[in-house]
Amino acid sequence: MNVAAVDCRPRQGQIVRVLRGRDAGQFAVVISFEEPHFVFLADGDQRKFDHPKKKNVKHIQLINYVSEDVAEALRQHGRVTNAKLRYALNQYLLLSEQKGE
Repeated sequence: MNVAAVDCRPRQGQIVRVLRGRDAGQFAVVISFEEPHFVFLADGDQRKFDHPKKKNVKHIQLINYVSEDVAEALRQHGRVTNAKLRYALNQYLLLSEQKGE
């Protein structure tokens, strides 16, 4: 898992915070894109990989953290396990707690 350079476009495997809608305040992982304005998000718990949430990029906050495990699984196999999504989110949350964010 890596901290990514700041970029205005989301990347596969990137952690985001949902700003609008029913899931506001929750974290999720970018699974795929629908150009030019939408991303598909999953967290492996409420939103499984098989049923990701379609969100406008204006309604998410990009976090400067990309799970390389998730990104690599998506590149190689085109899918990722829900357990790996939950693990990536938990690793980010533990890291952010240690930093005191």
